[in-house]
Amino acid sequence: MAHPAPLKAMRHDGMRHDGMRHDRPGLDQQRLDRLGLGQLAAGLARSATAAEPVVLADRPTGTVIRLGDAVAKAHPETADADALAARVATAAHPALAGILLPPLPPATVARLADGRAATLWPYGTPVDPGDPGDVPWEAAGTLLARLHATDLRPLGPLPRSGWPARAGEALALLRATETDPVHARARAAVERILSAPLPPCPAQGAAVLCHGDFHLGQLVSHPADGGSWHLIDVDELGLGDPAWDLARPAAWFAAGLLPPADWHRLLGAYRAAAPGWGGSDPWAVLDGPARVMTAQAAARALARAAESGRSPSDEDEALLISCLRIVALP
Repeated sequence: MAHPAPLKAMRHDGMRHDGMRHDRPGLDQQRLDRLGLGQLAAGLARSATAAEPVVLADRPTGTVIRLGDAVAKAHPETADADALAARVATAAHPALAGILLPPLPPATVARLADGRAATLWPYGTPVDPGDPGDVPWEAAGTLLARLHATDLRPLGPLPRSGWPARAGEALALLRATETDPVHARARAAVERILSAPLPPCPAQGAAVLCHGDFHLGQLVSHPADGGSWHLIDVDELGLGDPAWDLARPAAWFAAGLLPPADWHRLLGAYRAAAPGWGGSDPWAVLDGPARVMTAQAAARALARAAESGRSPSDEDEALLISCLRIVALP
C-alpha cells in the first residue's frame, strides 16, 4: 500500500505507554485446581511446591501463574497445538540461546483438565514499570536484531508470524462492536486503515524469524537474580517481515506515546546489530506496518471503551487522533 507522506511526520507530544505486566494477587484456589496449572508447575520446579501462586496475567489470550522459579501458561482455547509445539521447540533450540527464554524441560506442550494447551517456563525478572529511566531499549533492539538474523536451516517448520493476521481480527472486533457515536469519525478512520490491503510482506524465502508480539512486557532478565535480558512469549513466533516487530514502538513514537529518545535508542541498537537494515531511511520500511499497528490498537481501544462504558484513556485518544491524521494525509 502506498503512503505518500510518512507517519513519523505526524508525531505530537503525548503520554508514555509501555504495555508492561504487573504481578497481582492469585486466582482463587478452586480455579487454579480446575486448571491444573499449579500441579503442572510444581511437578517440574522444585521451588514451586513451597510457593504460593502469583498471577502474572489472566485474560483471553492466556492465564499465566508463577510458582517459585517456574511459570505456567494456559494458552487460549483457539491456540493451534501443532503450531505452538513448533514454537516451543524453536525456543528450546540452541540457535536461540541468549535470545528467547527457553522452556523448562521437557519443552513440550501439556494439556490441562479444561483441554487448553499449557507450557512451562523459568521465571525471569520483568522490566520495572516504576523505573521508566531504566528501560533496556538497547537490549530490546539488539535481541530483536539477533532474532531476525537467526539461521532458519537448523530449525523445523514454522508457522507465519502472528502480526498481520491481527489487523483482520481487530477489524472484525470493531465491526461487531457498537461504539459511542462521539467517536464516529475516528472509528471510520480506523476501519478505513484496516480495510486497506496490508503492506506487502517478504516472500516465504525472504522471511525471517519474528517475535510476533513485541512490547516491553516481553522482556525478562534471566536468571531472575541478575541475568541477561531475554524475549519471552512465543505464541505468535514465526516467519515474517522484521518491520512488524518494530511497528508497535514505531506507532507509539508517531502518536507521541514513546519519547523520541527512547525510540531512537531502540532503533539505533537494532540497526547497529543489523547493519544496512532500512537503508538511509528506515521509516520507509516501517511506515506501512506502523500505520496498521496504530489502527489495530485504536480498534481495540474503541472496543474496550464500549465494553466498559468508559471513555478511552489518554493513550487511546492519542491513537485515535493518529488514525484521523493518517487518513487526512494526501
